[in-house]
Amino acid sequence: VNALNDPQKQLSQAEQCISSGSKVGIITSIDTGTSIAIQKKFTAVGGKTIDYDRQIVGGTGSVYVSFDGNLVGRLQARGVIAGMKAKGTYNRSGVVAQLWGGPTDANAFWFKSGNDDTLNPLFRTRKISKGPARFVPEWDSKNAQTIFEQMLVQTNNDIDGVVGANDNIAGAVVATLKAKGLDPIPLSGQDATVQGVQNIISGWQTNTVYKYVPDEANAAAAAAVALFKGRKPPSNGTRPNKGKKQLAFLIPVTSITKANYTRLFRDGFLKRSQVCSGQFKKFCN
Repeated sequence: VNALNDPQKQLSQAEQCISSGSKVGIITSIDTGTSIAIQKKFTAVGGKTIDYDRQIVGGTGSVYVSFDGNLVGRLQARGVIAGMKAKGTYNRSGVVAQLWGGPTDANAFWFKSGNDDTLNPLFRTRKISKGPARFVPEWDSKNAQTIFEQMLVQTNNDIDGVVGANDNIAGAVVATLKAKGLDPIPLSGQDATVQGVQNIISGWQTNTVYKYVPDEANAAAAAAVALFKGRKPPSNGTRPNKGKKQLAFLIPVTSITKANYTRLFRDGFLKRSQVCSGQFKKFCN
């Protein structure tokens, strides 16, 4: 069932599932309070839950199934650095701005940790300069555009690269640069969306982080079957959760650039006809 981003609807759906005899719940958290309430309801009937894609901080999930968020952040930062090296702004104190995800989303902080692991040593050694950095409420593109416009004013347009938390946010950066008549700058994203790939092949975005969703779904299904049978779910590590260590099954991710974007077509993740249409057709291989 899908609550379409409505926490109360999700709670109601969970109650219906439990009433129907469900013993394992795979939960994509909309908000922490509601998710913990759902977990308690499963626990009350002897059930188990799985944190899917987004960790339920303070919750009781038996395992957290997700893509490796720290690696997402590192690949984003590496993409921007590679773009700056190509443009000659690396090692010359080029300014890097950061637009992180929603401040109420645990994943946004996890992605940020990967950004920090890659960028902070370079800030300290002055290979690059730390520019403005903000979380984007609700991951919303309009909020991202407003924030990035403010960053440009704050720096007098002196921004040489942007770590964008996803393709939606990166798209807002592209729209702002175009509206102001500014040139493309190294820019990261996430999710390998049609818009993100179109921005990459047309030279407005450097990379996006590709997360092959069937791998995540299959891992969650395997965990659910194990828990249903009273077994320990598959895991390959742990994640901290309110002072405790939670079992985790973390899935690798891939950086997609102009050099390898056709992999998305081969994997069936996107269709060539979706990306290579209209004004973007001339950029396709």
